[in-house]
Amino acid sequence: MNRNDITIRLEKEEDYTDVEFMIRESFWNVYRPGALEHFVIHVLRDDPAFVKELDFVMEKEGQLIGQNMFMKTVINADDGTEIEVLTMGPICIRQDLKRQGYGKILLDYSLEKAAELGFGAVLFEGNIGFYGKSGFDHASKFQIRYNDLPAEADTSFFLCKELIPGYLDGITGAYRTPLGYYVDQAKAEEFDKNFPFKEKKKLPGQLNK
Repeated sequence: MNRNDITIRLEKEEDYTDVEFMIRESFWNVYRPGALEHFVIHVLRDDPAFVKELDFVMEKEGQLIGQNMFMKTVINADDGTEIEVLTMGPICIRQDLKRQGYGKILLDYSLEKAAELGFGAVLFEGNIGFYGKSGFDHASKFQIRYNDLPAEADTSFFLCKELIPGYLDGITGAYRTPLGYYVDQAKAEEFDKNFPFKEKKKLPGQLNK
């Protein structure tokens, strides 16, 4: 895909280190002191649930500025069946180019390609203020629960978008986060030693301190 000076293409092996560095820079001290997301994608690329056909990078004038990837997972339906769905991320745009519209371009392109491959729905943890602009809604409106959280829990972060209209009609059940996202903290710390030192900071708004 080309749009003026922007190219979106599949990630190549030679991109891995640059992508991980960009993700690290983008997520550092955002959700926790330091970051895990660069290690997460490093691990997920070898996971059987990883969708190589939906592993994208974005370039601007030949320079890496963004990435997105998808994993296969399931909804454990209340009738005992498993409903195949996708989850997404990490997704990021280079630190100095955030809030300039590149993220939505990359997201919309990625979702379009996922739909073309026949996937029925994407469930994801994110901010409805941003992802709602690309058709996501609260997953609770689809009668889908988040893992094992109780019904009264705040799951406003848990979003869903049907890629096939009506794909989740009549479905109630619990989404399952792919196990690959639950990385080992010690292994993540060891992996991070491959990158330049950055100071970890406890900041307001972080989820894990």
